[in-house]
Amino acid sequence: MVERKSIKGRLVIVSGPSGVGKSTICKEVVKRLDNVCMSVSLTTRPKSEEEIDGKDYRFVSKEQFSEQIKQGNLLEYAEVFGNLYGTPKDKVEQCLQSGKTVILEIDVQGARQAKHFYPDAEMIFILPPTQKELLERMNGRGREDIETAAVRLNGASGEIAAAWQYYKHMVINDDLQQAVDEVIEIIKIVGE
Repeated sequence: MVERKSIKGRLVIVSGPSGVGKSTICKEVVKRLDNVCMSVSLTTRPKSEEEIDGKDYRFVSKEQFSEQIKQGNLLEYAEVFGNLYGTPKDKVEQCLQSGKTVILEIDVQGARQAKHFYPDAEMIFILPPTQKELLERMNGRGREDIETAAVRLNGASGEIAAAWQYYKHMVINDDLQQAVDEVIEIIKIVGE
């Protein structure tokens, strides 16, 4: 376990179901706040056309991911819808030691692992306004077929149920700017 007194920065965990707008919210928060960095996760899922390797995710093979696990280089990792996702420890530690707030955009499984190592982490869960709206957003992304979207939508119900147990802050993303403002306010209040 990491000693809190040795850490200068703060860890903020942002989670939510696929398609809820987590990435968009996190990117806006980073643009609008000073002294905040965004952790870039590793993933074995295929890169979409609009994503940039090293900025949105670090896209790696399953073998490379397994090697990172073996070497103990990941703060957390999980298999989500058949793909592996994980957070590199070194980058998080570098930002925290420099006094920055680090935002981890990770799923509920990973959030619980990260919270074990950083018990003072602030946990924010992004909710859709309705299940119907979430399905429309998933379909609008064009990343998956209808069957994959249905599996993700079913998984969303479990994530939301778990979030009510483990997350202190719940933000409904009905209006993007309002959701961004709420997340920024949570981060500012926690930092005081």
